[in-house]
Amino acid sequence: MSDYFIHPLADVSSELIGDGSRIWQYVVLLSRATIGRECNICAHCLIEGDVVIGDRVTVKSGVQLWDGLRVGNDVFIGPNASFANDRFPRSRRKPEKFLQTILEDGASIGAGAVILPGITIGANAMVAAGAVVTRSVPPNAVVVGNPARIVGYVDAEQEASGYLSADRRETGLVETRVAGVGLYQMPRVADIRGSLTVGEFERTIPFAVKRYFMVFDVPSAETRGEHAHRECHQFLICVRGSCSVVADDGHNRQEFLLDKPDVGIHLPPMIWGIQYKYSADAVLLVFASHYYDGADYIRDYSEFRRLVGGGA
Repeated sequence: MSDYFIHPLADVSSELIGDGSRIWQYVVLLSRATIGRECNICAHCLIEGDVVIGDRVTVKSGVQLWDGLRVGNDVFIGPNASFANDRFPRSRRKPEKFLQTILEDGASIGAGAVILPGITIGANAMVAAGAVVTRSVPPNAVVVGNPARIVGYVDAEQEASGYLSADRRETGLVETRVAGVGLYQMPRVADIRGSLTVGEFERTIPFAVKRYFMVFDVPSAETRGEHAHRECHQFLICVRGSCSVVADDGHNRQEFLLDKPDVGIHLPPMIWGIQYKYSADAVLLVFASHYYDGADYIRDYSEFRRLVGGGA
């Protein structure tokens, strides 16, 4: 016999409820809805039948979960958060199939946030209170506003602007907390004629280069990268304007502001890299150790974590 609690004032039609879960007063739980173990469904919630909720999920009061929602383990859904499953709803007209919205493991949805249908909120992501999420959110991202935009990444300690300048003008490598990732102060020469900065391949830039590309004209709300390489090394320099780089080895995550043409960052293979917060005039120059090969990319964060031994 399952060991769960249902408040006498709840209206529960489903028996698919895991051990240790609690369902409080005035919750309406329709037939076939699935609730995992050790969940807490607070008062005044509605959960339709084609909803699957994982283990240790908290659903605060005033939340309606509609058909097609899939909720992973350890998810938090704040009070009065709103979900939808039909982009073009009409009274008494149901689509053939409702759009599926996915909240991956560890995601948090703030109070009053609005999640549009058919998108994925990535693992461990955080949606701020009142945010309106119109597109999928990457793993670990922190999003705010209407429409929601990425403003940071969970557990990515930010290095302030000037990390390698002002009081630190010597050239060379500075180690980071992310395995294998190095921040480089490049040589810089300035006189009345202007300034010059230089790097030497296989010296200042620690690998032989076979390819380069530049990223520019990026809308400030957009995020680039969001992948790792199996074999390719990359070296990033923001030669104009500024952008932020997040480096993640599966265990540690750190964010760096590139805002000077004499500062570069080395991302070795098997490092998850993200670039965002581009200024309007930003030009990001990237040197790569390999020619382009689509098979070298790892674009799924859960696969990356598995490969580096960081968990699922």
